Amino acid sequence: MNAVAEEQLRANVYSLLARLLAAPPDEEVLARLAQIEAEPDAHGMAGAWHMLKLAAASSSVAALDDEYHALFIGVGRGELVPFGSWYMTGFLMDKPLTYLRQDLAEFGIVRQDGVKEPEDHAAALCETMALIIGHDGEIDFARQQAFYKNHVQPWMRLFFEDLENAQAATFYKAVARLGREMIDFESQYLAMPA
Repeated sequence: MNAVAEEQLRANVYSLLARLLAAPPDEEVLARLAQIEAEPDAHGMAGAWHMLKLAAASSSVAALDDEYHALFIGVGRGELVPFGSWYMTGFLMDKPLTYLRQDLAEFGIVRQDGVKEPEDHAAALCETMALIIGHDGEIDFARQQAFYKNHVQPWMRLFFEDLENAQAATFYKAVARLGREMIDFESQYLAMPA
């Protein structure tokens, strides 16, 4: 696989994770996921893709809406708190979010109007990783490494482990496995010399 295709694959996986963590999938997303055909060498994630395909084929939009709300919203709060500050310090809106906002400003990434969640939400960070990977080379590999090391690596694998083991998770177990394997891949990939 050439470097451009590899970058596109990384960005696409992050985009998919962002979509699935931002809101429950709709019929169109479920239909696409149910048709996944992963190549055996897709960074060793073929098993995770297959699990996601099977989970999508056996899920309904209504059930996934309930599952998503139980996991991430709940009454008062969901089973999981998908924010970097929470995982890194035990508090929401803490120093990790301040540092993240500074780095996002350096990239020229600004919070969209109408977005209620802080920028350290797991979905927002996956979306940001997709953006900086696919930014036509304007954000070099060393800056990708630094962003990942500071804002994703310290907590997101643990978040995906917690999601995989969450009581309310059924479909989201497959999402968690894909996320965990992506983080494992990225930790190795982004450890390479710049």
